Amino acid sequence: MIELQNISKTYYTGKVALKALHDVSLAISPGEFIVIMGPSGSGKSTLMHILGFLDRPDAGGIYKIFGKDLTRFSDGDLAALRNHLAGFVFQQFHLLRRVTARENVALPLIYAGKKNIFHEADKRLAEVGLNDRALHRPNELSGGQQQRVAIARALVNDPTIIFADEPTGNLDSKSGKEIMGILKQLNGQGKTIIVVTHDREIAQYASRVITMRDGKVLSDEKKSSPGSISQKDKGISLDEVTGQTHSAWGTIEFFEHLRQSFHAILSNKTRSILSMMGILFGVGAVIAMLALGEGAKESLREQLKSLGSNLLMVRGGSARIRGVAMGVGSVERFTFNDVSAIRALSPLVAKASGRVGGSAQTVYENANWNTSLEGVGYDYGQMRATVPAVGQWFTPDEIEERAKVTVLGMTVVKNLFGDKNPVGETIKINRINFKVIGIAPPKGSGGFRDQDDVAYIPVTTAMYRVLGKDYLDTIFIEVSNENLMEQATQAIENLIIKRHRLNKDDTDSFHIRDMSEIQDMLSSTTQTMSMLLGCIAAISLLVGGVGIMNIMLVSVTERTREIGLRKALGARKGDIMTQFLIEAVVMTFSGGLMGIALGSAMAVVLAISAGWATRVTPFSIVLATTFSITVGIGFGLWPAKKASELNPIEALRYE
Repeated sequence: MIELQNISKTYYTGKVALKALHDVSLAISPGEFIVIMGPSGSGKSTLMHILGFLDRPDAGGIYKIFGKDLTRFSDGDLAALRNHLAGFVFQQFHLLRRVTARENVALPLIYAGKKNIFHEADKRLAEVGLNDRALHRPNELSGGQQQRVAIARALVNDPTIIFADEPTGNLDSKSGKEIMGILKQLNGQGKTIIVVTHDREIAQYASRVITMRDGKVLSDEKKSSPGSISQKDKGISLDEVTGQTHSAWGTIEFFEHLRQSFHAILSNKTRSILSMMGILFGVGAVIAMLALGEGAKESLREQLKSLGSNLLMVRGGSARIRGVAMGVGSVERFTFNDVSAIRALSPLVAKASGRVGGSAQTVYENANWNTSLEGVGYDYGQMRATVPAVGQWFTPDEIEERAKVTVLGMTVVKNLFGDKNPVGETIKINRINFKVIGIAPPKGSGGFRDQDDVAYIPVTTAMYRVLGKDYLDTIFIEVSNENLMEQATQAIENLIIKRHRLNKDDTDSFHIRDMSEIQDMLSSTTQTMSMLLGCIAAISLLVGGVGIMNIMLVSVTERTREIGLRKALGARKGDIMTQFLIEAVVMTFSGGLMGIALGSAMAVVLAISAGWATRVTPFSIVLATTFSITVGIGFGLWPAKKASELNPIEALRYE
């Protein structure tokens, strides 16, 4: 079954070479019960590790099992052999302390990708007399019971060979005899048993005793013929064992890795919580900052409604005499005829309205207030979202009649009337009586100007009764469709040039401004600020990610022996990487979920206490969650890779 030819093994401690095995040749038949004896440092454990696929011999030797040379097998193939052909019983038991006896026994089945693993584990525990201890953890079991659990674990995959390294070394004499009795019984069932010990009393159980000293075989004594060989062992195919498909991301494997990851996280609650706090605050900051940015966008969007939609604004140019600007409108002055002509550019133009502006002193009883005066047309109310919610807007007849009526902004109302309803009251504007017919909807501040500090009156009244103007300062135009803005601008420009007999190259005589450009500029500014806030918050996530990586590296160091045990039971590199990656992602994802709750709460608190507009969007939640998972994968990858590359023997020996 097993054939060794001239096997040697050298270990290096720095530059010092230690020869553990010297040209060992050995043949092992199926069904043998072999005891390898010798003093400490004789090489007996090293020989067992090579026999059990845990270590590789130096180049030049030959190791065959069932006629196959294993010296060229990959690490993955050796892991498959350890999982299916070998069962290990260690002197230190090597049981995972945070899980039950049942879960310890089922561990090799996870790496075999089998179903109903706990049913099989319970069956093996019953065989060693521990069916009533299945749900106990190792610290709740005696030494002998722990070793029985280790034997049940070694048997759970029905291996061909049982390797036992000092199986009675940490047990009292009674427990030691019970363990050796179990191994003898397994040998009687056809299992090949290889025991490493320095206790000569154990030799009485063996059919063959190999004595070693200084890395060499001193004697090889056969006491009896090998026991019976099971039919299963006669037909073993290594190609079938190593060729079995196995994925660390299979359904069974994934959920088992996930469950064990929760065990690992919960077993170190304080450390795990501290690790998750970095992600928690990072995600919370991202959610809160993005909520502030979205709230600012919403607030800006409401303010932009006051600018209207699809608006163009035509203003007269500014003449320069000897380098001195003479003011807007000093070159070309627009009249109501221009407004009518522009309005006639249908279907490009939907609405048009003239406007004049100035300042006004408003008085009501003993209160007075200096404000902006806006003389506007009928269409202006809908174009600039100024139609009152309380009261009414000017009628075309009132504009035609130059009526002395006004619509007041909220700032003027508060300063003149306080909490009193002004509709129907009479105020003086520049010493002229005006009847208040409405209250303009609030628009807030725009830059340094309070857009609610204004009094609207009919444009004809403003020109001919209050300001004494015979021209319009501005013409507001609403284009029928935003896709026609450029076409409408060109048509209006050609119309004005034609009506006022201007040269086409004379671009300073008037200006046409697209209000959507202002909207785009403000939106872009807000978006930039949101991105800046998000990037600042993302730095917190990166810091949290570094904390996760640090904790995972510490975890790898602390759990080195556990990693060695898992590899000894058949775990491949992918299995170890998957488990540690899942642990990192679980911590970051959990921290991310708590961070979402924290960030949402922070947004609510900011909205209530500071009065800031905030809005938590699904996009920000998805972004923060995705980012937290990415951080877990990114910063967990290095510790996971480091864990997966540990040598199983060095890991098992780690103190």
